[in-house]
Amino acid sequence: MSLLEPPLCNPKPQDACPPPTPNTITMQSIWRIAPPPSYTKPADLRDQALLETMRRRRGVPPSLPSYMGSKERKASRPRFAFQTKSENDVLDDGYRWRKYGQKAVKNSAFPRSYYRCTHHTCNVKKQVQRLAKDTSIVVTTYEGVHNHPCEKLMEALNPILRQLQFLSQL
Repeated sequence: MSLLEPPLCNPKPQDACPPPTPNTITMQSIWRIAPPPSYTKPADLRDQALLETMRRRRGVPPSLPSYMGSKERKASRPRFAFQTKSENDVLDDGYRWRKYGQKAVKNSAFPRSYYRCTHHTCNVKKQVQRLAKDTSIVVTTYEGVHNHPCEKLMEALNPILRQLQFLSQL
């Protein structure tokens, strides 16, 4: 058999491979573990580079497929709901709120109101609505945690803090 001739063209009994034993590795198992690399054309490489550039601009990690980064998932924030018996819809909780929306609720005569905290670095939102079953109960749902002190608490503490500063200067 010459070096240029493939070994399987003229198989002879003495050239045949012995049957595989449990510890031998066959070529088929190697190809299953590591498939042969596929050929990529230069145009395909340009397309891949363009795709990676677009992903970086959108902030999609390069390891994710392009369809995975098409919608950004909203970060989950903690939610707290309180039920209070009250005639007033908006209860004073010590923070300042700006109303940014109102929506009719299905199967209820009372709308749901949406509020945002007015502090410039705070992203807390709250929803306020009356229960349809018991109209004396107001459900207030907070989404997020305030990253600043309560305004009403600070207003109450300011005179005490000024007195402490005055006394510490004596």
